Amino acid sequence: MKRSHRGFTLIEMVVVVAIVGILAVAAQPVIELSLQRAREVELRQSLRTLRQGIDAYKRAADQKRIALPAEASGYPPTLAALVEGVPDAGSDGGKRIYFLRRLPRDPFADPSLPAAQSWGLRSYESPPESPAPGRDVFDVYSTSPRSGLDGTPLRSW
Repeated sequence: MKRSHRGFTLIEMVVVVAIVGILAVAAQPVIELSLQRAREVELRQSLRTLRQGIDAYKRAADQKRIALPAEASGYPPTLAALVEGVPDAGSDGGKRIYFLRRLPRDPFADPSLPAAQSWGLRSYESPPESPAPGRDVFDVYSTSPRSGLDGTPLRSW
């Protein structure tokens, strides 16, 4: 009588599943580390983009290309003003000056929040050690309580 040996035995299947499980558990910290690193890179890029937009708005205000009230600091009143643009004071045709194409979001913030609400805002009048929103946007920061891979709080970046 000839027996055909097709397929795997139960023991072979259990051993394979156990090996795959061990490999998955070993790979999890590496995956989490790479995800954290990717989000930190995105945060740095988003902060740089926003700060460059804020600085460009301030330069345009200092060059009198933006009409401002006398008591204004020259910084944008909201983050949305960087995307929506402002009227060009040097143009007769009603042209607008745009500083950002889109508003980046904080990658560590709640994904259900709109991009403008994902950032902490610091006005020109608030001190650096206790940033607070105000009449303008002097700087932005992450509101995440987490720390980066280097140990510094994301809020201080």
